Amino acid sequence: MASGVNAKVVVVGCGISGIAAAQKLVKAGFHHVRILEATSRCGGRVKTGKFGDNIVEIGANWIHGPSEENPVFRLARQYGLLEPEALTPENQAVDIGGHPPWVPNIFSSSGQKLKAEDVYPALEMFAELLDESSEFQNQKGEPCASVGDFIRTQVKQRAAEKWKDVDVATRSLRLCVISNMLKVECCVNGAHSMNEVGLGAFGQYKTLPGLDCTFPGGYEGLIKNLMLELPDGLVTYNWPVRCIYWNNSEKRENPVMVECDGGERIIADHVIVTVPLGYLKRHHSTLFHPPLPLHKLHSIQRLGFGTNNKIFVEFDVPWWDAQCEVIHLVWEDEDAMVDQVPDTQRSWIKKLFGFTVLRPTERYGHVLCGWIAGHESEYMETLSEQEVTQAITQLIRRFTGNPTITPRRILRSQWFHDPWTCGSYSHLGKGCSEQDLDNMMEPLPPKGSQSQSMEVLFAGEATHPCYFSTVHGALLTGWREADRLISYYSSINPAEALKSKL
Repeated sequence: MASGVNAKVVVVGCGISGIAAAQKLVKAGFHHVRILEATSRCGGRVKTGKFGDNIVEIGANWIHGPSEENPVFRLARQYGLLEPEALTPENQAVDIGGHPPWVPNIFSSSGQKLKAEDVYPALEMFAELLDESSEFQNQKGEPCASVGDFIRTQVKQRAAEKWKDVDVATRSLRLCVISNMLKVECCVNGAHSMNEVGLGAFGQYKTLPGLDCTFPGGYEGLIKNLMLELPDGLVTYNWPVRCIYWNNSEKRENPVMVECDGGERIIADHVIVTVPLGYLKRHHSTLFHPPLPLHKLHSIQRLGFGTNNKIFVEFDVPWWDAQCEVIHLVWEDEDAMVDQVPDTQRSWIKKLFGFTVLRPTERYGHVLCGWIAGHESEYMETLSEQEVTQAITQLIRRFTGNPTITPRRILRSQWFHDPWTCGSYSHLGKGCSEQDLDNMMEPLPPKGSQSQSMEVLFAGEATHPCYFSTVHGALLTGWREADRLISYYSSINPAEALKSKL
């Protein structure tokens, strides 16, 4: 058996989890680590782009919970990538529970700007129900299978009681606001509908304190700094992996063989797979030989992986208030509390819940970021930029009542049609439990096998038990799998472990 120093480790994927795993192994003294990356760039779903003169995030947007517990925050601070405001103790202490307290502007489909007092009761009720949705974790017998079902059922019951003295039009409007909030949550969770997000496991996701912040120079600055800590030549780009042969019965010296698209074969002692869950869902049957154990495969199928896309829109002048941070678009024909459209091709744009305002204005000018999730978002990717611009223009003119508003330009992400990602990020589907996340991160051969040789290990955001869907979750899983290998070699060769610490 190879020693830790001589063990051959192949990392599949050069996203942040793959980079983190390689970096930790190299620091621990592993000499034979290489990353195979299918595309021509590193970073994976961390992707910064240009929009006119502006830097915008095509992928990961915020540091969620920028505080001491968040390794992305600690690294960003270490590399000097954050603005002074994000570093203040006050900023780190704010606990927003995953939902920033943004100043909203709310417009209706009849071209009205809505008063806060008319919609606030709906926002308040929705926030309460979202909190309650997290309380069924690991309790047997949650009242509904999905978060969507729970919220709709509860709103009907509570509205009948709390809003009984409210006129019909106002009550209808509030229910339409609930529809808008469900669409917001589809974006937050990376789901087509909140009917697909499991209620029992919803509380599994944990937030960290700190007011979400962004990278003024782009999220890719973090990737660049991490890459500088890796030896030159460690990453091979444009090198897709076709199949990972594990559990080799010939018991040759290196138990794993990685076959690449070009036919090249790389022998290894360990492979760390960091591909997105969307890719695993689509390609697991050809990616592993022998196939994955059934319990692992079932967890891959039960976990959800959906699409959340952005549409950046630039204007000559703002049509929103100076203090506004988020714009909600409320359709007045959606009092049935819907978060998906009946006819995707004709009305996909109705799934776009609204926009966040890019700040500071001095840097960005007048730029909004529209958010759209689900199958409607996937359909949007197939349209031409001209068709998307036309739909956005009509939408804004309708909701503002101003027929002259014209965007200068747009830019949209297309994560579903990215062949190496197949969507945006993971959520816990109906019937999911903590066990599924345990199964996701379990190495191969699985527990109970004769061999505990750690041939194939799994990292990436979808393998973190409570920070799935986040960059810090992805980073931590890369470190976790590197630590797993480091402790594996420490246990079989304590003298070497001692040597690496000296």
